[in-house]
Amino acid sequence: MKSELRIKDKLMLNVLATLLIVTRAAYSQEVDALKPPAITTTSVPVVPAEIEDRLRQCQNTRAAAFQGWSPDGNGLLLSTRFGNTAQLHRVYEPGGRREQITFFDEPVTGRFVPKAPDGALLVSMSQGGSERDQISLFQPKGGVTKLLTDGRSRNILQAVSHDGSKIAFASNARNGRDTDIYVMEPRVPGSIKLVLQGDGQFWEAHDWSADGTKLLVNRYVSINESYPAVLDVQTGAKQMLPIPGTPPASFELLRFSPDSKSVYMGTDANSEFKQLARLNLETMQYTWLSESIPWDVDAIQVDPGSGRVAFTVDEDGASALYLLDGDKPTGLEHPSGVITGLDFSPDGSRLGFTLARYDAPPDVYSMTLSDHKLERWTYSEVGGLDPATFVAPSPIRFASFDGRKIPAYIYRPRGASHEKPVPVLISIHGGPESQYRPFFSGLEQFFVNDLGFAVIAPNVRGSAGYGKTYLKLDNAEKREDSVRDIGGLLDWIATQPDLDAKRVAVMGGSYGGYMVLASLTHYSDRIRAGVDIVGVASFNTMLKTTSAYRRDLRRAEYGDERDPKMQAFFRRTDPLNSTGNIHSALLVAHGRNDPRVPFTEAEQIVAKVRANGNPVWTVYADNEGHGFQKKANRDYLNDVIALFLKRNLSP
Repeated sequence: MKSELRIKDKLMLNVLATLLIVTRAAYSQEVDALKPPAITTTSVPVVPAEIEDRLRQCQNTRAAAFQGWSPDGNGLLLSTRFGNTAQLHRVYEPGGRREQITFFDEPVTGRFVPKAPDGALLVSMSQGGSERDQISLFQPKGGVTKLLTDGRSRNILQAVSHDGSKIAFASNARNGRDTDIYVMEPRVPGSIKLVLQGDGQFWEAHDWSADGTKLLVNRYVSINESYPAVLDVQTGAKQMLPIPGTPPASFELLRFSPDSKSVYMGTDANSEFKQLARLNLETMQYTWLSESIPWDVDAIQVDPGSGRVAFTVDEDGASALYLLDGDKPTGLEHPSGVITGLDFSPDGSRLGFTLARYDAPPDVYSMTLSDHKLERWTYSEVGGLDPATFVAPSPIRFASFDGRKIPAYIYRPRGASHEKPVPVLISIHGGPESQYRPFFSGLEQFFVNDLGFAVIAPNVRGSAGYGKTYLKLDNAEKREDSVRDIGGLLDWIATQPDLDAKRVAVMGGSYGGYMVLASLTHYSDRIRAGVDIVGVASFNTMLKTTSAYRRDLRRAEYGDERDPKMQAFFRRTDPLNSTGNIHSALLVAHGRNDPRVPFTEAEQIVAKVRANGNPVWTVYADNEGHGFQKKANRDYLNDVIALFLKRNLSP
C-alpha cells in the first residue's frame, strides 16, 4: 500500500514538474518586458538585453521643430518630446530652457494666434493615429482647451489671418469624402462658414490677404498638377490664376505680397524644376526670380511688414537658404543640412527655422537679417552618444536597367574593406512623391556603427527633388520601373568590393513598404530579408479600402482600379499576387487604425507568405495608424527590427 502511494506521489510530482516546465516555457515565450501593452506580435522572440541596452541610447536622442515666434516678441514655440509623445514648448532666449505648455497623451502640433495678447495657441491633434485631426483654441494659462471642430471629421488647419481673427481649414465634415474649405473666427462661437465646396475636387487654403477678405487657394490634382486661385470669402467668387506655358503644372507655397497685389509661389510651369515666381494680380504677368538655380524651391515665406522674401532650395537633398535682394536671390551661409519651417519674427528682424544635420538631431535656429548672424535656440540631446563617431552619408549615382542614373546616399561603416565586406540595408522612402534627405537618424547610426551595416537610401524614379520628368517616371503602368531601380542598385552593390552582395536586406514604410514587398517578389534570390512597415500589398485592395477623402488623390498617382486595364495591371504586379516568389524572411509592422493603408494590407500579405512556408514576424499596434508615433511603440518596433536584421544578415 505504501509502495503504491509512493508511486502515485512520484507520478503526481512528475506531472506537476512537467506542468511547471510547460507553464514556464509558455510564459517565457509570451512575456517580453519591453513590449508595450498596445503591441501584439507573432513569431517575434524576446528582444535580447544587449540590443535594447545599446538601442536605448540611439532612441533617446531628442529633436526640436520650430513652430513659430511668440506674437509679443518674447521667444518662440517649438515641438519636442520629453515623454511618450511630441508636445509644444516655449523657449525665451537662444539656448534657454524649454518650458512645456501642452501635456496631451497624443502628439500635438500648433502655432501662436498672431497678435494675441493672451498667448493663445491653435493646436491640432488626432486620437490613436486615426488622422481625424481636431482643431482647438488652447490657453496656456490654465491649460484650457476649447474644441473648434466637430470631434469626428478630419480637419487640417491651413491659413491664419495676419491679425489672428480668422482661420481657414480643410475638412471632410460635410460627407466624409470631399475636402471643403471652411473659415471661422476662433473666438466667436458658431462662426464656421463653408466658403469652398470640394465636390470631388481637393482644395487647399494657403494664405490670407492683408485685409482678411480673400484667400489664396489651390486645387490639388496630383504632385504634377494643380490650379491656383484667389477666393473671395464673402461672395465665394473664385478668380483662377493664369498658368504660363502648357498645362498641367505644379503650384505650391502660395503667398500674398504685403499689399496683396502680387502672389509669390513655387511652380514648374516655366522649368523642369519648381522656381520662385511672382504674379502681378493686376496685369497677370509672371516674374521669374530663381531661374539661375537648377533645383526645386521647397519653402517660401514673406514678411508682412517689410515685404522681405526668404526661400529655400532643395539641392540634391540638402537645403540652400536665400533672401530676395530686389528681384535677385542672395544666398545665406548656414551649416549644411535640411531647413524647414521658415518664419519671420514679428518685428521682421530675424528669420527662424529648423535645421537638421547629419551629425545632430534637428534643432531650432534663427538668423539676424541685418548681419546674417546665426543663433542656436535648442541643443537637443543625442542620448549620450559621441557625435564624433557618427558616419556621414555620401551621395552616389548608380545605373538602372535603362541606363538612367539614380541618386542615392550611402552610409559606409568604418572598417569596411574588400577583405571584410559588410552587409547592406537598403532603406526606401515612402510617398512615392517624396525624397530621402540626409539628416540625423539614431537608428541609421546604430545600423552602421553597432551592427556594421552599410545603409543605402535610394531616390528611385518617381522621387521628388529631381525635376518633373523624373517625378512622372513611375506613374501608373510605369510602377514597376521604380522596382527595377532596386535591381540596378543590387547590381551596383555587387561591384563594390567592401559591400557583401550576398547579405542584403530592404526596409521601407508606406509606399516604401510596397517597394520592399515588390523587391522581394522580383529579387528574393538576392535579398535575405525585408521589413515592411504600413506597406501596400495590393493597389487593387488598398484603393478600394483607403479613406474616402484620399482615394482620388491616390488614383492620380497609382492609376484607377475601376479601369479594367489598370485592374489587370494591378493583378499582374501587386506583390500580393506573387507571394510564391518571396523566399526571404519578412517582418511586417502595422497600426490597426491606419486610415491611409488599411490594416488589412498587412493581414493579407502575412497570410499568403506564411501559407507558402516562409517565416514572417509581425508587430501590430492597437493605438497607432500610419506609422508608429508613440515613443514606447516605436522603440519596441526598432528593437525588433534590429534583432530581425541582425539574425538575417549575420555571417
